[in-house]
Amino acid sequence: MDQNQSQNQTQSCMQDKEVLQDVLSSQKAITSTYNTFTNECATPNVRNEFMNILNEEHQLQAQIFDELHKRGWYPTPAAEQQKIDQAKQKFQNMNQNG
Repeated sequence: MDQNQSQNQTQSCMQDKEVLQDVLSSQKAITSTYNTFTNECATPNVRNEFMNILNEEHQLQAQIFDELHKRGWYPTPAAEQQKIDQAKQKFQNMNQNG
């Protein structure tokens, strides 16, 4: 492989990464907006439709995240058991107090 081919592959890879990151950011904004609309909707039928749309948008967001993660472009560290236990305790306390 010559230097130009290598450079083109690197540029293509960076473009793919940037596009997927942009799409993921957009999906996060979209789901946030639909979530607000759903929470503030006074009509049950419309609220249910917003819930359906919100679910579809979350599925798209998950697919994009999974693709980024699979390619190593969105690394997620493994959770330490101590941090998991602390989070569980925190939310259990919130449920008991609230």
